[in-house]
Amino acid sequence: MIVLSHRALLALAAVADIAIHSRPLPVAAKALAARLELPPRHLETLLQALVRANILKGLRGPRGGYELARERRKITAGAVLRAVLSDAAGPGEPADSKLVAKVIAPMVEKAGAAFLAELDNITIEDICRRADELNLYRDAGAGSDFTI
Repeated sequence: MIVLSHRALLALAAVADIAIHSRPLPVAAKALAARLELPPRHLETLLQALVRANILKGLRGPRGGYELARERRKITAGAVLRAVLSDAAGPGEPADSKLVAKVIAPMVEKAGAAFLAELDNITIEDICRRADELNLYRDAGAGSDFTI
């Protein structure tokens, strides 16, 4: 089983939650944090990484918050994870040995690329549809999406 970091899982949950709750008004970070059962400040860097990756759009002001930057059917789980992983990536650790550098690291990178490619087949729309099937957000309304 491939294990994603807690941060990566939260990123997917945050984007799906915003997709479900952002109509007609943007989702306030405080409301999002409450639904995800987190302190509000815990999500700030995560949300900013998603804004920089053009997955979310941040709106300022008293009625501000976050909404999707594009249609939820056009945002993949792979894109969300890439945004979070690239934002958290620091300088690479030097390889401990030739075995790590020449054999293990390339194999793990290839497997990771295959994993992300598979996640590119899952959209935020798919995640929202599944949440709706499970009645996770009965009070959220229809969860409308915009179309261009």
